[in-house]
Amino acid sequence: MNCGIVIIPTYNEIENIESIVRAVFSLHKSFHLLIVDDNSPDKTADKVKQLQQEFPDQLFLEQRAKKAGLGTAYVHGFKWALSKNYEFIFEMDADFSHNPNDLERLYEACHFETADLAIGSRYVTGVNVVNWPLSRVLLSYFASVYVRIVTGMKIMDATAGFICYRRQVLESINLDKIKFIGYAFQIEMKYRTFAKGFVIKEIPVIFTDRTKGQSKMSGAIIKEAVFGVLALRIKKFFNQL
Repeated sequence: MNCGIVIIPTYNEIENIESIVRAVFSLHKSFHLLIVDDNSPDKTADKVKQLQQEFPDQLFLEQRAKKAGLGTAYVHGFKWALSKNYEFIFEMDADFSHNPNDLERLYEACHFETADLAIGSRYVTGVNVVNWPLSRVLLSYFASVYVRIVTGMKIMDATAGFICYRRQVLESINLDKIKFIGYAFQIEMKYRTFAKGFVIKEIPVIFTDRTKGQSKMSGAIIKEAVFGVLALRIKKFFNQL
């Protein structure tokens, strides 16, 4: 199966889910879509089930019992996608902070060019962020600076969550070892890809903060990222990554 699959984790995204599904399916390039829902109290999953009647061969739903973090949702989705033999596996948010039109550019970087991992990057051509307060922009930007210093990766947007993987990248990573859940999950996946020598390419995108629903950012997620990067670097130093 050469079609790409877009994985979108959801928790209380009832305000966005139908619009994002329709936006992905309206693209010129045909994608499949997997929603991994963490038992959203707002019935996000029920809306997905309704939409599955309209898109039975493109839209898939995996429901988990409780909210368990972004990283574990993506790992769940990765394993599902690998079992279905998809060649290109994407990460994307439900809230339109990632423009669905850019999925085609990420796909082209992996399918037609040399990238094994294509990143929708906010910082590769300056700072391309809309509607974020300056404090959030600075936190995100300097988080990537910190990651570059500690890890040696030449990635401008290490915490980006808009990504296309070739399947062999995910097959080469022991997904059961992935423990981080927030920003640190995004960093860890890039670092493990980098450590295995895969080609990583950043594609400039414009990131627009959500206009509907609640952000999932927290102090615990930021703390995990800061200390998680150090832990990853130490593991690699001792060949335990």
